[in-house]
Amino acid sequence: MDYSRPDRVERLAAEYALGTLRGGARRRFERLLPAHPALQDAVQAWQQRLQPLAGPVAPVTPPPQLWVSVQRRLFGEPAPAPSWWSSLGIWQGFTGVATAGALALAVLLGQPVPEQPAQPPFVIVMNSTEAGATIVKAGFVASVSADGGALTLKSLGELTVEQGRVLELWAVPGKGAPKSLGLVAGGQATVLRAQLLTGTAAFAVSMEPAGGSPTGVPTGPIVSAGTI
Repeated sequence: MDYSRPDRVERLAAEYALGTLRGGARRRFERLLPAHPALQDAVQAWQQRLQPLAGPVAPVTPPPQLWVSVQRRLFGEPAPAPSWWSSLGIWQGFTGVATAGALALAVLLGQPVPEQPAQPPFVIVMNSTEAGATIVKAGFVASVSADGGALTLKSLGELTVEQGRVLELWAVPGKGAPKSLGLVAGGQATVLRAQLLTGTAAFAVSMEPAGGSPTGVPTGPIVSAGTI
């Protein structure tokens, strides 16, 4: 594939950062990253653009009179005076009920929807492990959005990784094999994937061959880890 075309580089980097590049295509892309500076720069740029999505949103409190206004409009208006129209038959009652329901729906749809207070992200501090400290000092902070759909990983300092090796991020379950969340490029990574915290007991970073683990599980030393 010709990676000299800027439009192709941007498209692949955007799909990778968003998490829509999956399966074999994603693994091939991750294997190519270390050898293509243009791809690395594009991925880093997209990760920086998407990072604010995982940040907290300032809560907005609805005005206190909002609910009172809704109740008054729905239930507080006086009933209309009896008239000859009410004597036209029982079907008029059903018409009145339908009309009242339509009016209530119109009132509710016309009111501004109060924003729900945003929940802060879940933060995990990942310290250097004893096994990996002799190879690379790798401390990280992993920030997971409140809905568990986005993770931002940042190193706590400068990283020095030997040539021909890369760092790979893993979600470690309470039971079973770890699941790869992608490579750590430039000391950071952004993962967009639903239910990142479901069944996950810890996050870890391992040192792997160029392109990532060839087996789908960590093959090198665990250089950093943090429990949830």
